[in-house]
Amino acid sequence: MSRLGTIGHRLHRGEVSVDFVGKRKYWYGFSILVTIVAIIGLAVNGLNKSIEFSGGAVFTTPSTSISIPDAQHKAESAAGSGHDVIVQKLGTGGLRIQISHLDESTAPSVQQKLAGDMGMQANSINPQVVGPSWGAEITNKAELGLGIFMVLVVVYLAVAFEWRMALAALVALIHDITITVGVYSIVGFEVSPGTVMGLLTILGYSLYDTVVVFDGLKETTKGITAQNRYTYSELANRSLNQTLVRSINTSVVALLPVGALLFVGGGMLGAGMLNDIALALFVGLTAGAYSSIFIATPIVAGLKERTPEMTALRKRVLAKRAVAAAKGEQELQDTEFPKDGTDEADAEPVDAGAAAATAGIGGQRGGHHRGAGGQPTSPRNRGRGRPSGKRR
Repeated sequence: MSRLGTIGHRLHRGEVSVDFVGKRKYWYGFSILVTIVAIIGLAVNGLNKSIEFSGGAVFTTPSTSISIPDAQHKAESAAGSGHDVIVQKLGTGGLRIQISHLDESTAPSVQQKLAGDMGMQANSINPQVVGPSWGAEITNKAELGLGIFMVLVVVYLAVAFEWRMALAALVALIHDITITVGVYSIVGFEVSPGTVMGLLTILGYSLYDTVVVFDGLKETTKGITAQNRYTYSELANRSLNQTLVRSINTSVVALLPVGALLFVGGGMLGAGMLNDIALALFVGLTAGAYSSIFIATPIVAGLKERTPEMTALRKRVLAKRAVAAAKGEQELQDTEFPKDGTDEADAEPVDAGAAAATAGIGGQRGGHHRGAGGQPTSPRNRGRGRPSGKRR
């Protein structure tokens, strides 16, 4: 069995445990810190929106030996100031030159100048002009879809579980989105329609992971008020430990292909367009796995502990433990100091013969008498005197 599998079995049996719920203040502090950094990065840097959102033109050139930095310089010179230029190498050997804030009236002149600077025919460069209205339409639909998704999530969790779990899941989703968008702002990756699809995808994954954890929590805490051994927070922590390895395995399996898209496809092979969706998925999946364990369940435990039922249960559990602790201390004192005040080590040793005689008296049958020397008398008079040695 693998080491992770062994740890998983020990976690499930309760032999080892990680105190997720008890140390929730540390997890909250870490999440708040990361969220603040993400918000500051978003406020300072903003988002690098693609031409689908800001409007612009994309020029695709045939195969060329011009390097990306050289093409970047020529495109900036052709477009003039006030335009953002992004150049990417295509698999065919050509270049994809994206210039923001160009419309149908200015794109042809930029195409002519760009072709002259690069030593190409103007008609060999394929232009594609995108207006900002299309990006605005995508944004509106994405916001509408996100709002509908959030409402359905809250309704479903409130019906299937309870409103506290719905609130915790909503906080976890907002946590994941904020961190993902903040990373995009800090890194400076382009936000494209693929990024929007990636954000919607990670919401579904984060919700799935949270529901799995909540389902285990619901089963573990079923009938909790009928016992006096554990509080709600303790059972919630046990449930988290039991589903921990499963959550880790699910996250790792999901992150492996996404990591291949991001680091191999986008980084090593230079397929920059893959970064749009791969970064959103990678950051979102990581944040979702973290929030379902370290954020969602501790929030539920904190809210449940404030209810009258769980407050009364906690008092009963603590009172029972106090009685057990006091009883254990009393038993320990009785063992160390006997009630008659005599130390067992100082007690006089009992003569073995006297003890044997006493045992014999207590164990003899009725009607038998003892003769001289304490020997029992019987019709056969067996055992009188000392043994003579060998039997003849």
